[in-house]
Amino acid sequence: MLTSEGETVRGQVDRRAAPEGALVGTGVSSGVVEGVARVVRDPKVTTVERGEILVAPSTDPGWTPLFLNAAGLVSEVGGAVSHGALVAREYGLPAVVSVPEATKRIRTGQLVRIDGTRGTVELLDEEPEPSDMRN
Repeated sequence: MLTSEGETVRGQVDRRAAPEGALVGTGVSSGVVEGVARVVRDPKVTTVERGEILVAPSTDPGWTPLFLNAAGLVSEVGGAVSHGALVAREYGLPAVVSVPEATKRIRTGQLVRIDGTRGTVELLDEEPEPSDMRN
């Protein structure tokens, strides 16, 4: 949220309730899913395979086709009424937004678990297998 003075206001997240080492954001579409992450910075040059977790800096209507195969969404920015949150809810995909540096901390090919109810993203393996790096 931005105030009229341009200040960014962030809600307090209870990190004690998050699993150790989890990335914490805002859960905007409930559910839990595990899958291989696909970090996408440009939807015109990268696709998402069926069952992958879409990890993006942000989304807009141009990203909608990527949601068809995605099993979930992690986004660095957004809120309950952002594009990604609305589409995730329409498609029944768990989603966590406002995850700082998600595209830097998550790598394509990593196994992740997202909890769209609690707003957490767990990295289940430290680094992806070299054969899984397709970004």
